Amino acid sequence: MRSSPDDPDAVTLLVNGVPSSHLDLADPERLDFEYMQQMAAVLEHLPPADGPFRAVHLGAAGCAMARWAHARFPGARQIAVDLDPVLVVLVRDWFDLPRSPALRLRAGEARAELGTLPDGSADAVVRDVFAGDRTPPHVTTEEFAADVARVLRPGGVYLANCADRPPLALARAEAATLGAVFRHVGVVAEPAVLRGRRYGNLVLVGTDDPAVLDDAGLARDLRSLPVPARLLVGEELAAFVGRAAPLRDAAPELDPDPDVAPEAGTGPGD
Repeated sequence: MRSSPDDPDAVTLLVNGVPSSHLDLADPERLDFEYMQQMAAVLEHLPPADGPFRAVHLGAAGCAMARWAHARFPGARQIAVDLDPVLVVLVRDWFDLPRSPALRLRAGEARAELGTLPDGSADAVVRDVFAGDRTPPHVTTEEFAADVARVLRPGGVYLANCADRPPLALARAEAATLGAVFRHVGVVAEPAVLRGRRYGNLVLVGTDDPAVLDDAGLARDLRSLPVPARLLVGEELAAFVGRAAPLRDAAPELDPDPDVAPEAGTGPGD
């Protein structure tokens, strides 16, 4: 864990030396990682459902998104999953996280834990799962996305953090994968990342509710973030995906570029 004398309430959680979560201990609504700000903007535009907001966080790390949602949605009920059982205990002690049933922490593998959840039991599933600087392939596939869709209630949303480098082959394939499962798909990222100028994070969005992404207010809010972001849907998304094919459990893994070093902020969560 790392702190700064210039920002005494803020801490950065390092996992295997990689920044995994940033938290303001005095302000749970502060999110410093740009991709988390983008996810939060999408969740702010999620049409309300009956009952409390329910979310599943896969690759929870320091639970920054769960803390944010607890503050933004009174009465929220959330589950946070991380592979490291020691980390699960430590973050509960270090960060004074909401207690069960507001926030239940589970140590386990993301896909296996997702498979234990009931149908239609979540308004949002957030995937922030990393091994080093890469998302494990088994949580990028069409079969995995189908299980996410099963857990979501009608109108719910899937948010996935995808860290990729030019030419964004993984992000394009993941967007194609979500398109095979969800009726409505979007990609959110900084313009420089979308243009393939540098390594960065892209947020993939899947839902069966057209209102989630067909919202001028969401695009405006994304452009108004401290680091402006774009939302690709429709024809722009189709052009981004191009000929990329959906990822399947039995398909060969996409090759990373071993010569490109990871950047901070991608964070291993599971």
